[in-house]
Amino acid sequence: MSEKVKWHMKGQYLKNCNCAATCSCDISGIPSPHKECEGMAGMHILEGNFGNINMGGLSWVVTYYWPGPLHEGNGTVQAFISRSATEEQRNALLQILGGQAGNPWFEFLASTVKTMHDPQFVDIRFEFDKDSRKAKVIVPGALETESGPIKLPNVDKEQRYNVRMPGGMEYKEMEVGHAVVLRGTGAIKFDHTRTHSSLAVVEHTNEGLIG
Repeated sequence: MSEKVKWHMKGQYLKNCNCAATCSCDISGIPSPHKECEGMAGMHILEGNFGNINMGGLSWVVTYYWPGPLHEGNGTVQAFISRSATEEQRNALLQILGGQAGNPWFEFLASTVKTMHDPQFVDIRFEFDKDSRKAKVIVPGALETESGPIKLPNVDKEQRYNVRMPGGMEYKEMEVGHAVVLRGTGAIKFDHTRTHSSLAVVEHTNEGLIG
């Protein structure tokens, strides 16, 4: 068997889902308050490479649906990659996202997917400010999501929550926000508001998450 290509990507990472903050899937592995898991995850790559292929400056987004906890499988996903990506860059990112290039997190996700819609190479608007818990991602015709800081119903003041997971595979630390808008309008459809948002800066490699 040929040796896997060495790769890494460090970037701004957003996950918005239909769970209540702070996402019970991260804590207990079981979605709540809904039995299904749906939403989006994406990254704007600040720096990265796949072998000698530079990936810095690209964005990728995945919309997803699982009928229950991720580990029970039967997931449906669709990937979106920056239109500006070259064929080599597209192939590299699709190998990573498809769990074919190493990394326990991406390998696990791939093992839970039953249906994979064709990837799309499109314009992606990706805005991200981790410290203020604000972000916006738009994939025209497929996804619109916006994150903001949590405000309690009885207190008109921004609340800040930071979750640390030293042994995490997806991220080791994330700021918790509200998905003010979470709307899928493409092959995978959903529509939620005031649900969970994870904002993190992460670095993944073919060996796993390193930060």
